[in-house]
Amino acid sequence: LQEVFAARLLRPLSRCLAGDAAERCRELALELLRHGLSHGERPCEALPVLLPALAQRLCPPQGVEPSEELRLGLVQLLSLLLQRCGASMAPYLGDIARILQATLLDHYAEVRRESCRCAMACARAVPEHFHMQSESLIKPLMQTISHQHYRVRVDVIQATGAVIQFGNGKSVDDVLSHLAQRLFDEIPKVRHAVTTVIGEWLLHLRDRYSYFHKLIPLLLGSFTDEIPENTKLAWTYWEKIGLQWEKENEEDLKDKMDFSVSPSHYPKGETRPGLGCRELVSRNLSKILPGLCHDITDWVEGTRIKASQLLYTLLLHAEDHITQHMELLLRTLYQACLDEESEVVKNSVKAAELIGTFVSPKVSLKLITSAFGQTPKASCVMVLAAVIRGSPKEILQPHVTQLGNTLSQAGVCQRSEEVFYMEQLLYCVQALIEVCQEDCKEISLQLMKVLVTIMAIPSSQDLKEKVEKTMSSLAEVQQLESFHCLYKQHIIQLMEWVSVSCEGWTCYSPEVLQFEVITTHSGPVVGEALEDFILVLKTCLQPNRDPQMRLKLFTVLSQLLQKAGETINSQGLFPSYLETVIKDILAPNLQWHAGRTAAAIRATAVLCLWALIHCEMLSPKEILKVKDELMPQIIASMDEDSKITRLMACRIVDVFLKVSGRQFDADQFKNTYTEVLKRLDDASCDVRLAAAHTLANWFKCLKDSDVKSSMEGHVEFLYQELLIHLDDPDENLQKAVLEVLKEGSILYPDLLVREIEGVVHKHQTPIYCNQLLHHIQSAKESA
Repeated sequence: LQEVFAARLLRPLSRCLAGDAAERCRELALELLRHGLSHGERPCEALPVLLPALAQRLCPPQGVEPSEELRLGLVQLLSLLLQRCGASMAPYLGDIARILQATLLDHYAEVRRESCRCAMACARAVPEHFHMQSESLIKPLMQTISHQHYRVRVDVIQATGAVIQFGNGKSVDDVLSHLAQRLFDEIPKVRHAVTTVIGEWLLHLRDRYSYFHKLIPLLLGSFTDEIPENTKLAWTYWEKIGLQWEKENEEDLKDKMDFSVSPSHYPKGETRPGLGCRELVSRNLSKILPGLCHDITDWVEGTRIKASQLLYTLLLHAEDHITQHMELLLRTLYQACLDEESEVVKNSVKAAELIGTFVSPKVSLKLITSAFGQTPKASCVMVLAAVIRGSPKEILQPHVTQLGNTLSQAGVCQRSEEVFYMEQLLYCVQALIEVCQEDCKEISLQLMKVLVTIMAIPSSQDLKEKVEKTMSSLAEVQQLESFHCLYKQHIIQLMEWVSVSCEGWTCYSPEVLQFEVITTHSGPVVGEALEDFILVLKTCLQPNRDPQMRLKLFTVLSQLLQKAGETINSQGLFPSYLETVIKDILAPNLQWHAGRTAAAIRATAVLCLWALIHCEMLSPKEILKVKDELMPQIIASMDEDSKITRLMACRIVDVFLKVSGRQFDADQFKNTYTEVLKRLDDASCDVRLAAAHTLANWFKCLKDSDVKSSMEGHVEFLYQELLIHLDDPDENLQKAVLEVLKEGSILYPDLLVREIEGVVHKHQTPIYCNQLLHHIQSAKESA
């Protein structure tokens, strides 16, 4: 067969293969050539004839085989030659390279795949000479590496690995970016191929030491692959690489191998990499980090996620070598923690926790807190919280006081009202409590200031509940029963802290909100700090101060007075401050001033006064002391626009009448009834009923008064007006007015009878007039 094939058939078959017009003839020629080369004893003798024919048929510009199947067969024939001839192909390496440059870009996917296998076979067949032509294959391989068929991509990656490993190592730079892109491939087999190639290069590439800093990130990037098989493969290669590097550098590592000590504090759930792996990362970190930090802020979401995952892996390997790169790392983490992609933020926070684990707090905290001094951002606080969480308790303990003082500074805890910023501040406090436990006792006051500030910011109920829970945790580590005990422990210092600037408060001052939280959230504890509490109110509730702020503080006072026994009067001391509250706080704010805000202030002041009366803290004795000062202003308040103000004013006047009405002079009686009478025409049913009840008490007071005789004309006028209201559309008011007239009939019954007889025929409901006449008659008979 060899004799016939070489002597008689090879040349005509090659000519037929290269130029025959009939496809069937070329196909038969290909089959005969394949048979001859497969079974012949000296296939290398065919190379001078056959390779030019293959080049002529497969390489432009002479022409390209039009049939896809025949092109595939021709490349397979080349693979057969490489397999049978091996090193004998070296003289023809140029032709082979030209053929592969063309076929690697063929339109038929199977031709490309076979070309990749052919390139791998060529690299292995002539390793000593292949480097001369390997670079020429890189460009077509990289043009094919993103082919739509995943099998083609896998073959291209494998071929690239072989071409560079047996060829020119300088081509690594040309292919790295393409291989890095394939790590984002949606097909697991493609990512598996990349991991394999990178792993083989790190183990066997001749010039691998020059490319460690470029190849290591690609292999470590596979640690976070979503397919467990790919992750396991990457770890397997990495362990082999680390062990190999240890053996190759045994002399350098001798001390570390003999005297290395495992860290006492290590991230939970993580296995410490071997010494060789850690050293490889540590020695190349300075070259890897700049590019990685750039990628973590890339505009492509996938790149940012992959970079953040890789950052964590690198820091886990680098351990305390992180220290020399802290400035770059922190700048990057500040940006990454504000990323819109939650996965990037999560990985960045985990990386920051490793800083706490491996870097001395003396270094890390100094750098982070110095950033607070410039422009504290939410990301700075987030990184600080993560560093604290990752730090060992015993190492962090000497820095606890510094941390507490930094967080409680106004420039930090009051910098922003953004809920996100406040959440990060809260996580910072939680991290301190979680790590330091009982050591937090020495910064308990500072942490309370921070928590009060967070609670003071208008936000969701959810955040307030988290703050309460954190306060309870702080109390628990100090062996206190509840957060109220925390307030009890610090209430004087908190009130002094918040009130130090009260003379300059406006509605925009954060201290106003902090004051509200301390007084309303501390429950019964506020009753132990009444002196400071009243002093703040007296200072801030003067009529010349900011109206919006006064309104806010009056609202706080009103809330506390509604549950006085559980808040400001928990110790029974509030009555001793009543004179100050009424004369210096309430009375000045009941005076009329134009504007809606002024009206709202008067309304809350009236509510506060009613709360004092309703909870019986304002005793009859106290009322007698303040009635002359307050009565004119309360009467004036009955004409306010606010329904609740008018209602409360009527009720307060009613109480004042009960307590001190018998001591009124004629003018006071007159001024009182004229304003109350107007309220019978009020738009609110509640106000009208309250006014009727007040008039009934007015009659009772006048009955026993010394000025009764001088008030007959006013009583007559009052009878006339009340009789009109017996026809009110509201039946409840009709009944209330009837009771008022019954009470008033005792004064001048005959006068009232005349008035009734004069108008009874005009009434739509004379039944009430008749009932009234009957009541007067019965009263006379009883007398």
